Amino acid sequence: MKNILITGASGFVGKNLVKYLSEFNIIQFSRIYGLDYNLITEEYLNKNEVDTIIHLAGKAHDLKKNSKDDDYFKINTDLTIKIFDSFLNSNGKQFIYLSSVKAVKDFLDFDLTEDIEATPISIYGQSKLTAEKYLQTKLFNLTYKRVHILRPCMIHGPENKGNLNMLYKLVSKNIPWPLGAFKNQRSFCSIDNFSFIIKELLNNENIISGIYNVADDNSLSINEIIDLIAFSQNRKSKILNIKKPIIFFLVKIGDFLRLPFNSENLIKLTENYVVSNDKIKNAIGKELPLNSKEGLLITFSYFNK
Repeated sequence: MKNILITGASGFVGKNLVKYLSEFNIIQFSRIYGLDYNLITEEYLNKNEVDTIIHLAGKAHDLKKNSKDDDYFKINTDLTIKIFDSFLNSNGKQFIYLSSVKAVKDFLDFDLTEDIEATPISIYGQSKLTAEKYLQTKLFNLTYKRVHILRPCMIHGPENKGNLNMLYKLVSKNIPWPLGAFKNQRSFCSIDNFSFIIKELLNNENIISGIYNVADDNSLSINEIIDLIAFSQNRKSKILNIKKPIIFFLVKIGDFLRLPFNSENLIKLTENYVVSNDKIKNAIGKELPLNSKEGLLITFSYFNK
């Protein structure tokens, strides 16, 4: 059993991860609910004999766009650097940082791999990338410590309250889905697969430091997601193949009237974003427990409750 400090343990990812690792009897010291992060010093880490830090705490996308740019850098960058520096000066052996695929690209025309040049547009992505770069500058000088930077795509599971949840609620109203003409592909990440990867990183000391994408094996189209939501509710999906020019005309009206059905949300629903997980799977040497459809059906079964 390891002494593991998890920041952000009260969030969606943190709660599920703590539960998962506890079931495998891996965690001894883990919960940091409401803790003042200024207390995480090298003395604090050594006193509690912390072996590993899993740094999940961060500021996610503000969908209402009320946040200031500085807020992202204070939390996603400055806090990460502070905790990482404390780790470097402590007796800890492993640091796992939860970054994001958005630290690389906001939009994709190709499969995302770890060797693609990072050019994020959003402040969220830039704040994550800045933290990544700081961690990377220290990797070459670390002999007895391991640092893993994880870039997950959309993580979903129990208690998830993101865009997937909103899509589920919309489809659950049994209203015909109007975007059947769009044939996009997106990667997703089941919280079970994410937690499995964390477990393997904790248990396998042969997995070298570096950046790893985290995603399920197969990408899915938005139409396949709609089908899965309907299937989870024991009914058939209703998908309309309205011609794209009509959709584009309608979103222009939405832009003008500031309606939810606008250009920005259309892009979010229909863009391609496929993430390669080859590097992390090769490092682990194992297959992931769930495929994309299995993971999503587990999530939808939770939404059904």
